[in-house]
Amino acid sequence: MTTTTPRAEGAVGALLRTWRLRRGISQLELAGRADSSSRHISFIETGRSRPSEEMVLRLADRLDVPVRERNSLLLAAGYAPRFRRTPLDDPSMSSLREGLERLLTGYEPYPALVVDSAYDVVAANRGIAMLLDGIPAHLLEPPLNAMRLTLHPEGLAGRIHNFGEWRGHLLAQMERQIALARSEPLRALYAEVAAYPVPDRPGDTGPVEEPVPYLALPLRIEHDGRILSFVSSISTFNTPMDVTVAELAIETLLPADPATVKYLRSLDG
Repeated sequence: MTTTTPRAEGAVGALLRTWRLRRGISQLELAGRADSSSRHISFIETGRSRPSEEMVLRLADRLDVPVRERNSLLLAAGYAPRFRRTPLDDPSMSSLREGLERLLTGYEPYPALVVDSAYDVVAANRGIAMLLDGIPAHLLEPPLNAMRLTLHPEGLAGRIHNFGEWRGHLLAQMERQIALARSEPLRALYAEVAAYPVPDRPGDTGPVEEPVPYLALPLRIEHDGRILSFVSSISTFNTPMDVTVAELAIETLLPADPATVKYLRSLDG
């Protein structure tokens, strides 16, 4: 039988309260989402009641707590961690790795990559390699980091024609992730890339009227004297049961205009 102490009960209650306040919802609203009562939620948060393992997981789900942090909640409540963290190179992950490689290859000639929670590049296709052509070797040393490659003045920053807009988008994306997860590596990365000097280049045109109306902010990047336009889409895994899988994100760059489609297909032909 698993045992716990009042101190453990108070610990999980304090953590759950922190996540609830971070999400900006009341005890009553959380109770409704979790099919419980505000009185019970209050008792859990103050340490007067020990939540069951099922209740911890239910509350974590309703609060959208990252999978890694759900293990911390379970431990704080006196239960064993539920979610493993399997290295991506583990033999048991071979099917996942092969599936990701097929997905990236199938998306060619358009760029696509897989990153982890700190934006380190796990896998990328030839479309990404094309965009990175000519990048200094010191930025290409493993582990490659997508944010460093994009925002570093010696990286892609000098090639992006709407860099001010794109930089703002990426930094805001990181800020949202930092607000959702307690990640010191992500905070450190944000501090680093936000401090990079912004290249002073005539090509950073900012918002412009385009012949093709964009439905999302485009990445307008120069390659071999041409300006290519992409819109970004990010996918994650539904209901992950492993911390590594939960923290993977697949980013695909979809051509945003016919000229970009034609150019990339010509390279692939």
